[in-house]
Amino acid sequence: MIDNPYYSHEFHGDYELVSIGRLDLEEGGSIPDCRLAYTTFGTLNEARDNAVLVTTWFSGTHQIWRDQYIGDGHALDPAKYFVVVVDQIGSGLSTSPHNASGDNAAISMSKFPHVRIGDDVVAQERLLREHLGIETLHAVVGGSMGAQQTYEWAVRFPEKVKRAAPIAGTAQVTPHDVLFSRSLVEAITSDPGFAGGEYTSNAEVVAGLERHARIWAVMGFSTEFWKQEVWRALEFDSKEAFLEGFLQPYFTVMDPNDLICMAWKWQRGDVARHTGGDLDAALGRITARTFVMPISEDMFFPPRDCRAEQERIKNSEFRVVDDVLGHLGLFAVAPTYMPQIDAHLGELLDGPA
Repeated sequence: MIDNPYYSHEFHGDYELVSIGRLDLEEGGSIPDCRLAYTTFGTLNEARDNAVLVTTWFSGTHQIWRDQYIGDGHALDPAKYFVVVVDQIGSGLSTSPHNASGDNAAISMSKFPHVRIGDDVVAQERLLREHLGIETLHAVVGGSMGAQQTYEWAVRFPEKVKRAAPIAGTAQVTPHDVLFSRSLVEAITSDPGFAGGEYTSNAEVVAGLERHARIWAVMGFSTEFWKQEVWRALEFDSKEAFLEGFLQPYFTVMDPNDLICMAWKWQRGDVARHTGGDLDAALGRITARTFVMPISEDMFFPPRDCRAEQERIKNSEFRVVDDVLGHLGLFAVAPTYMPQIDAHLGELLDGPA
C-alpha cells in the first residue's frame, strides 16, 4: 500500500511538503527526515501577527478545512488571516507509516516509531518558525485530535498563542476514549493475515477498515442521529445505504497503519504530563483567550468533560455547538453547524486576546 493513490494531490488538491529535518520523539527514537504537508490561505501581513494555525483530526487532512471551514463569509477568512493548515504526522500526507522512505528508509510500516501529540506540535512550531517566519500565532484552531494539538500548543508554547479554539476535544484523554480508540485498532488488526503491521492481502485491508467504519457508525454519530433518521436528510434511503455510501468509502481508501499511528497518539493525549500529572497546573499555564467548543451530542468528548477543563482555564469561555450528528458533526454536513462555528470563531478571532 506504499503507493496508495488516495494520498495524492489528485484527491487532496494543492499542498506543500516540507522537510523540517530530524525530529526526536518523546517516546524515544526519531524520524530522520520528518516531512510535513501543509497548505495556506491568505497573506501573512507585514507585522506577521495574523497567522492562524489549523490542526487536523484523526483520519482527516487539510481538505475538509479547505472545503468547509475556510473562505469568504467564514470566520477563517483569508482576506483577514493567514490560515495555515498542517496535516499531522501519520495523516498519510505528512510523514506516516505507509510513506516512510528515502532518508527514513530504516523505518517500515511495522517499525514506525511511536509519535505523540507533543511531537506534532514541536514539528509544527519548527515549520512555522523556520519555513514561514512565524513566531506568534493569532490563534490555534482544531477539532477532535486537532483540539488535543490546540491544547498542547497553548500549554507548551503559551507565549506564542494569543487565542485558542479547541473544538470537540479535550486536553486530557478520558478512559472512554482510550477504550474506543483501542477498539478501532482491534477492528483493523483482527484478521489473521495482519502480522507485525503488514497485511497479506488487499481483501484483509478492506475487511479491517469496514469493521473500523462500523464502529465509527455506532459512536461517531449520536443516538439521536439514528433515532431521528437524520441520514435521510443526507439523501440516503436506509441506514445500511448510509453506512455503505458514506462511512465505508471514507475509511476503506485509507492506509490502516496510518490510522493505527494516529490512534496511538489519540490514546495518550494529555497536557498534564508537562506538570507531573497535575491537570490544574497544566491548564493554568494557558494565557491564550480560549473558547472551548464541544458538540452537544458528542459521545467521545461530551460537553460535561469539556466544561470541567474549561473551568480551569483563565480567560476562557464555554461555547456549545448544537448538532444532532454528534462527534462527526465536524464533517459540517448539517446546515446549522457552520453558522454556529463561524459565530463563535468570529467572536474569538476578531476580539481581544
